[in-house]
Amino acid sequence: MFLDNYCSVINNKTVFSRQQASDFAKQVADDFNPLHDIDAKRFCVPGDLLFSLVLAKTGLHQEMTFKFSGMVTDGISLDFPSNIDGEASITDDNNKEYMQITASGERTTDPQVIESLIRSYVEFSGHTFPHILVKLMAEEKVMINPTRPMVMYQSMSIHLNDLNINHVKLVESNSTLTIDGKRGNAWLLFDLVADGNVVGHGKKHMLLSGLREYCQETIDNIVSGYNDKKARYVAK
Repeated sequence: MFLDNYCSVINNKTVFSRQQASDFAKQVADDFNPLHDIDAKRFCVPGDLLFSLVLAKTGLHQEMTFKFSGMVTDGISLDFPSNIDGEASITDDNNKEYMQITASGERTTDPQVIESLIRSYVEFSGHTFPHILVKLMAEEKVMINPTRPMVMYQSMSIHLNDLNINHVKLVESNSTLTIDGKRGNAWLLFDLVADGNVVGHGKKHMLLSGLREYCQETIDNIVSGYNDKKARYVAK
């Protein structure tokens, strides 16, 4: 599967180099979050890469929930489940947990369906900033700290009415941001669409911390810097 380029398997353990994880973020998810830069001080492997590997290794169930419980850095050896009987988790050699997974309903291992969902979801997810979050922050008159942006991926869930599909894409259906002091909870809701029909839905939960009063000029500078960074990468 195409994900083989973004991880390595050593002694049945899955590991990620900074280059592999960063390439997935930029090349597959179109995500230029600085946490995924190879020289980032607080580097972490994209949560969407973990999600993608779970689907590739265990199959796609009609109902799935993914809860992130730890940040994966480069060089950590992970145990991924080979199947999910109700629930499973991703852990390291010290039994530290990084993701909890629950699954139910029918299952498919069709690589075409799975790759279609992976690519559609991670592209949607990778565009959370600035495409969705900036609008939500403007509506609530808050913004992230420009010098230390803290936006953490908390969980994601999907529901599919039917697995008898060939290609699926994601369409945003609704997104909200609720504020509690300097913290915010963003809920990104989406529909799963195949052949023009809605065949399921899902939602992504993100936690924003260190919020401050909204400033349009500062946001414009953040977005401009983000877009410039992407343009430089594409031009390489």
